[in-house]
Amino acid sequence: MTPTKSTTKKDKEVKPQVKLSRYFEAKGGRKSSLARVRLFTKKGDNMINDKGFDKYFPQSKHQMTAASPLKLMNVEETMSFTAKVYGGGTSSQADALRNALAKALLLFNPEFRKRLRKAGYLTRDAREVERKKAGLKKARKAPQWAKR
Repeated sequence: MTPTKSTTKKDKEVKPQVKLSRYFEAKGGRKSSLARVRLFTKKGDNMINDKGFDKYFPQSKHQMTAASPLKLMNVEETMSFTAKVYGGGTSSQADALRNALAKALLLFNPEFRKRLRKAGYLTRDAREVERKKAGLKKARKAPQWAKR
């Protein structure tokens, strides 16, 4: 019986990732929500987690928040996207999707940077929930003090 050759990191071939020209991929976040977006250069249905955009975000304020980078750059009629969004609540997910779409638009056209940056869509909002401390009811709320 011949010994099998063990594979090491040197033996494995590293294949370069090929950038497909038909879509641009980006990730975005807000609080504990994460969004992965593929922005397509041709018009189609906008899908989030295999649901329609209107079904996933039934409230118009979340729809406006999520699609605002496309509207700002006037490409909402010529582009479409698919997204995987998870974690957090619906408002946080809409903000994460907005961040991811802005980053994907930047890959599509780097000249969009100035307008997207000015609108604040490229910055990930770093605010997180503060943890609860021992002896307190919430992160900062203390139990009521009584003299007697």
